[in-house]
Amino acid sequence: MVTSAEGTDVLGSLRAAVTENGAGRVFGAPVAENGTVLLPVAKISGGAGGGGGSGPAGEGRPEGSGGGFGTTARGLGVFVLRNGKVSWHPAIDVNRIVLGGQIVAITALLVVRGLLRQRRAG
Repeated sequence: MVTSAEGTDVLGSLRAAVTENGAGRVFGAPVAENGTVLLPVAKISGGAGGGGGSGPAGEGRPEGSGGGFGTTARGLGVFVLRNGKVSWHPAIDVNRIVLGGQIVAITALLVVRGLLRQRRAG
């Protein structure tokens, strides 16, 4: 069974994790050089889960508990501030581009296979 001290530790840990994943992590530290400022931007995602349980009364002292919290961050790009103007330069995720191309190719092959089977049957 979870005692109040253990529950407080869990809540404190969750509070710290949420606080650390705020806007300060979305926008990185600006980098300035020669009148140009670069402001990196990231996407921060997180999730949490928990559980509990108990077994049949005939098995002694059944108990259970659990929980978890995870975060992930992905660079989106950078804002460039130069001569009073702001421009956006997105980060290119080559892995996502390759995966998208593979999905399109597989879909096209399946469609062509279906068309050829239909043609042969008809």
